[in-house]
Formats: sequence, C-alpha cells, structure tokens
Amino acid sequence: MTQKLPVYYDSSKRRIPLVAEFRELMRYRELLTLLIANSIKTRYKRSALGVLWTMLNPLLYMSVMVIAFSTLFRFKIPHYPVYLLAGLIAWNFFSQTTTQAMNTLIWGGSLLKKIYLPRTIFAVAAVGNGIINLLLACIPLVIIMLCTGQPIYATWWFLPIAILILSAVSLGFALIVSMIAVFFADIIELYQILLQALFYLTPIMYPESILPPFIQRFLVINPVYDVVKVFRTPIYEGHLPSAFSLSAGLVSAFLVLLIGWWFFTRRADQIAYRI
Repeated sequence: MTQKLPVYYDSSKRRIPLVAEFRELMRYRELLTLLIANSIKTRYKRSALGVLWTMLNPLLYMSVMVIAFSTLFRFKIPHYPVYLLAGLIAWNFFSQTTTQAMNTLIWGGSLLKKIYLPRTIFAVAAVGNGIINLLLACIPLVIIMLCTGQPIYATWWFLPIAILILSAVSLGFALIVSMIAVFFADIIELYQILLQALFYLTPIMYPESILPPFIQRFLVINPVYDVVKVFRTPIYEGHLPSAFSLSAGLVSAFLVLLIGWWFFTRRADQIAYRI
C-alpha cells in the first residue's frame, strides 16, 4: 500500500494571484459555507430576539428617521417609509458587510498563522452573511408596504440582479478596507467616520432632487449611489432602473470588485505576518 505524500502550499508557485485566489476559494467552498452558517448561529444565539432583531432593527431606525425628517424637512415623498426603508436595507448591507469583513480579518486572522486558508474567505463569508440578513430585512419591508398601501410590483423579480450588483460593490470595498486595516489599524475607527459621511452624502433618507445641481453632479462619483438606486427603483417606483443607472451600477460593481480583488490578492501572503 503506497502512502500518500502530504500536499504543501507553496506561495512562490502562484503565478497570477488574482486568479489563483479565486481557485483556492472555490476549493474551500465547503468551509466558506460553514463560516457563513456559524456566523449566523453565533449572532442570533446570543440575542434574546434572535432572527426577529434583524427585522426589528431597520423598522425601529426607519421609524425614528420618518418622524425626524417628515417633521424637519418639507419635501414630500409618497409612501416615504417604503422609500426610506428600501434605501436603508441596501445601505445596511453595504456598511455592515464591509465592517464585518474588516473586523473578522483583523480579530480572527490569527488563524492564518496556524493553517492555510484563502485570505478572501473572510470577506466573502461576510457578504454571504449580509445577503441572508438582507433577505430577512425584506420581510418587514413587505409588511410596511402592505400597511401603507404601497403596491408590490412585479418588478421585484429584478431584486436578485440588484442584490448581485450590491454584493459585488460591497465585496470590493470590503477587500480594500480589510487590506488597508492589516497595515494601518487606525482605519478601523476612521472607516466608521467615513461611512457616516458617505451615508449623508447618499440620497437614502432624502430625494436627490432637493440637492443643488452642482452637488448632484458629484453623485456620479459616489459608488454607493447607483447601487442603492438600482436596488430601490424596482421596489418603490415599480419599474426597472434606467439604462443609465443600471449601466452605472454594473460598471461600479465591476470596477470596485476588480480593484478590490487585485489590491487584496497582490499582498494577501503578507497578512499572516502583519496581524
């Protein structure tokens, strides 16, 4: 009986890190599934409300925002709770996914010193976890639509495509900020400030029409703006995103994901020595 020789991982044999990392991630897809499942179980096991909290959280936040903005500002948006909640669901997915990916890599990255894992697995697992939370958050959105008389349009079929675009942008950003955090730990605190600024610069709780024209022109450089619009349009307006919005969202998703994947994988072998 012949004895199998152990297989060793040799980073020097990697020719194209961008492609090799994707292949390694596919090899470890079962572990990726376990990481996503474990993250979901860990999160809800410690919560008294469990999965219900994922649905209550956006509802409570939306209620506060509706009361505040419908009182302080004079813009009129039909079915404003639906408009706001749809935007918040997309934004929460982006902000929570990128933050979780960065924190998981920093605080759980010590595992990389003991065993080999695809370095991108933490960010991809964060996106998978975020998709599950997003789908759960759509339940209270449907309830609000029924309560406020907002029609549930047939264009909901487009949501899987919108979620895919949103996931690509979120994964790209997650990889970028995670790698920066490996070398500069201060980015963890700074990123929360940047997220807050980006939130108010994105038309989520207000219509973009109230912005001065010269500020509206700068929205095109906000990568979150187009993906939020692509997600909210079929839900709130009942039609597919315009060709321009969809094209801008697709381009943003492709570029951000490509840049993030390239930026992360080219230095991925240094993570274990930096954490």
